[in-house]
Amino acid sequence: MVRLFVRKWWSRPCGGRDVLYIALPLVVSTASWTVMNFVDRMFLLWHSTEEMAAAMPAGMLHFASICFPLGIAVYVNTFVAQYKGAGHSDRIGLAVWQGVWVGMIAAPLYLLTIPLAPLVFQFAQHGSEVGGYETVYYQVLTCGAGAGIVAAAFSSFFTGRGETRVVMCVDMAAAALNMALDYVLIFGNWGAPELGIAGAAWGTVVAQWFRVLLYWRLMELARYRETYKIRAGCRWDKELFGRLLRFGSPNGLQFLVEIAAFTVFLMLVGRLGKEALASTTLAFNVNSVAFVPMLGMGIAVSTMVGQQLGKNSPDLAARATWTALAMAMFYMGSLAVMYVVVPDLFMMGHAAGMEAERFTALRDTTVVLLRFVAAYCLFDAMVVVFVSAIKGAGDTRFVLLTQLVVAPPPVLAAWAGITLLGYDLIWCWFVLTIWICVLGIIYGARFLQGRWRTMRVIEAGMLLGEAEDQAPAHLAESAGSLAAPATTDRTDL
Repeated sequence: MVRLFVRKWWSRPCGGRDVLYIALPLVVSTASWTVMNFVDRMFLLWHSTEEMAAAMPAGMLHFASICFPLGIAVYVNTFVAQYKGAGHSDRIGLAVWQGVWVGMIAAPLYLLTIPLAPLVFQFAQHGSEVGGYETVYYQVLTCGAGAGIVAAAFSSFFTGRGETRVVMCVDMAAAALNMALDYVLIFGNWGAPELGIAGAAWGTVVAQWFRVLLYWRLMELARYRETYKIRAGCRWDKELFGRLLRFGSPNGLQFLVEIAAFTVFLMLVGRLGKEALASTTLAFNVNSVAFVPMLGMGIAVSTMVGQQLGKNSPDLAARATWTALAMAMFYMGSLAVMYVVVPDLFMMGHAAGMEAERFTALRDTTVVLLRFVAAYCLFDAMVVVFVSAIKGAGDTRFVLLTQLVVAPPPVLAAWAGITLLGYDLIWCWFVLTIWICVLGIIYGARFLQGRWRTMRVIEAGMLLGEAEDQAPAHLAESAGSLAAPATTDRTDL
């Protein structure tokens, strides 16, 4: 009986096989960036504890600054998925280019923030040495801000259609290039200048523009160019750009609020001293092994929900979501146990490049922080999967409202604990754990409430009927299975 259930769970439409077909390349893709960031910060720790401590808040501030346009560009994925599900491939190229224009407009604006960086990090009060490193890291990263946004729009062309292996290959190539540049530029190997934290930032910038170039060249292939109107869609479309802003802006603002709140949280932790900031950075670096690959699972959920809603099949969209949640909980739960039982396994690389005495104090604090990570891991999985599902439908305003309501209290609690009550690092991590758990519960309740089932982002006249045989033959064909041909059976709907 159990084997029969597992077999059905695996092989049914939007079951384990379909979800894994879409999600696995994206998990590998995001995992490649996890490895890149892990190695990046490990190299920085080998070079200087202060540089490693500075990389996290400066990197988060940079990411927070691009969150709004990035959130709009990322949301192209939902448009592509729903157009694909509805059988309107001719609209996909046009949708992608609307996201690209967002990045091209934003790119020069970020260069204007370079002179402001010293003032921001001076206000953060992390000390002159760490603050100087933070300033350099942020200023260099701004040169790649536009690339990150444009690459997000380009990658949505592949993820939204379910061709996730392309994204995996591109991102792995870019991550490998980044790590190689880190090794050369941080330490001054192979005759290059020793740039330290600036070298780490330049490696990231070059890798981001490399991604843009690869995606663009792939989209220019003949098999994509005509079918999806890649060149014909290279124009501004007022109506579609407006729809992207309508649904993507709340997504971008939610990104901004969430990451800005987290950045302020890190800035507050930095006031406790460079040791507290370094331990927090190390704990988050280890946690990225669990969390960042789940972002790939989230993209897969948004894609599958979007495609199934484009076909007017909300039950299959719900099934894909629950299947993805089961996979995510198993993965995150397994790592949570390892964080408690064998924490040193995740810090071996960091310890290898440091003197034993210098690493011991850092290690002891990080072990404690990883227990907090283990406590909120499963709720983190809930946040990623459920948010991705309701965003895939178009429920971005609720996500924004949730962040506007939920984010300020924990930041204020951390500030009050540090500045007024004299609490230490443990208080900050306790607040962070409660924060993530509350978000997981709220987003799970919103998904169960089910309003997302009736939401769409594309034009209503472009949706397929509930039964595929009601659509014209060419639309039904293009709205076929997400994965292997075996999943085209719809007899259980």
